[in-house]
Amino acid sequence: MKARSSGRLAAAMLSPTLLVLALVVFYPLVAAVRESFYESGQRLDADGFVVEGEWFAGLANYAGVAQERFINAALNTTLFTVVTVSLEVVLGMAMALVMRRAFRGRAFLRASILVPWAVPTAVAGLMWKWIFQADGVANALLGTQILWTADGPWAKLAVIVADTWKTAPFVGLLVLAGLQIIPAEVYEAARVDGATPWQTFRRVTLPLVKPALLVAVLFRLMDALRVFDLPYVLVGPRKQSVETLSGLIWDEATRVHYGPASAYGTALFVYIAVIAFVFVKLLGADLLSDVRERRLSGRREGNARVA
Repeated sequence: MKARSSGRLAAAMLSPTLLVLALVVFYPLVAAVRESFYESGQRLDADGFVVEGEWFAGLANYAGVAQERFINAALNTTLFTVVTVSLEVVLGMAMALVMRRAFRGRAFLRASILVPWAVPTAVAGLMWKWIFQADGVANALLGTQILWTADGPWAKLAVIVADTWKTAPFVGLLVLAGLQIIPAEVYEAARVDGATPWQTFRRVTLPLVKPALLVAVLFRLMDALRVFDLPYVLVGPRKQSVETLSGLIWDEATRVHYGPASAYGTALFVYIAVIAFVFVKLLGADLLSDVRERRLSGRREGNARVA
């Protein structure tokens, strides 16, 4: 009886959350998948008359997935994700290690590091657009006349630099949270054993902060795969070198091509879901193995003490 009442109470408490998720997540998802199998507009019927409305198109909208523009957008999205997340993990780890140290002015340094993450993405895009102008700060410092915001490889680099500056503090914040729960006694034991700073980082800090780091990477992967606003504001729409999948979906939707836009959105959803599923499976297996090892080591220590 207690188990049944607890289950009913849990269901009642979760029902508002499930209702909100159904309205803001599941319904739009089902509607988008349904729309991807339809086309709308004007066409000729069997009698040669022009009719307007929507009709079932089957998999015709998904044929665009094999076209050059979609493949280019997918490659740009993957490139931005891999490069920016890799840079942000390295820089975020360095920021977290610096913010963790106790020194005068640490609060000011923490606030300064977190400012880029607090800046809205559109504002950050405009700021970097001014920096990367032909007569902007970047060219003045480098002594060059590079067209950063034109369509080309320099535009890719500009987006990567701006995105790394914007979101590396987010990774640093999550890693800092993981560093704060590491006991100080662990580092004291490492110093007593004569471990060098690099050995302490590799053998102590990195394994203990790994769960928080992996969660930060997962969040950044899912966020980077759907990037849209920063390339749009910094470089502009319909630029081949920086057009992402989200940008392609936006472009198709603004041209009232809702069928292809929904098909591309469904493909992006599947892409993100597959990446997240694989990462979570690896993350879950890794964390479970760590927990099992800690439990076994704890049992061994307990048995040794008893003996």
